[in-house]
Amino acid sequence: MKARLLWLSLAVFACRAVAPAQETALEIDPASTRVEFALGDVLHTVHGTFALKSGNLRLDAAGLASGELVVDAASGQSGNAMRDRRMRANVLDSEQYPEIVLRAERVEGKLAAQGPSQVILHGAMEIHGQTHPVAIPLEVAAAAGTFTAAGSFPVPYVKWGIKNPSTLFLRVSETVTITIHTVARPVTATAHR
Repeated sequence: MKARLLWLSLAVFACRAVAPAQETALEIDPASTRVEFALGDVLHTVHGTFALKSGNLRLDAAGLASGELVVDAASGQSGNAMRDRRMRANVLDSEQYPEIVLRAERVEGKLAAQGPSQVILHGAMEIHGQTHPVAIPLEVAAAAGTFTAAGSFPVPYVKWGIKNPSTLFLRVSETVTITIHTVARPVTATAHR
């Protein structure tokens, strides 16, 4: 009987010890993150970047996720100052909508604690005052608790109610491709303060 109680006590202790580890809290490093965009037109493709303001992600063993990546909508750079001003003022309305937010909801697939894995991050993107569902296929590499991830997804911005920057002589695609390269590290006790 004592042996049974001992095993039961150990089992309860083990379950309590494992429970916190089943949720992973990660901080996204803005300095190690690149948010890129590519927009095709009839002659070439315009490439550019946005700056990440902040990011965090929480994952549990069941694949549920929460957290967000917050992008500075006014930080868009494509290498052409006039085009960038037009993008911020006339397309993104960055004064009225200063942030683009990607909110995580769930992860499809198994995220490996070590080595490579492929997952799909499902969530919602808030842009230009509206929220739209997104699914982002990610290539993830994990090492020593740090996750490096990269993925691309299409944004049908015209269908989402955002102005098409095409002109009489220049026609651009109605979909922009967003690519994210990021590094996420476990949240430390000091990060919570």
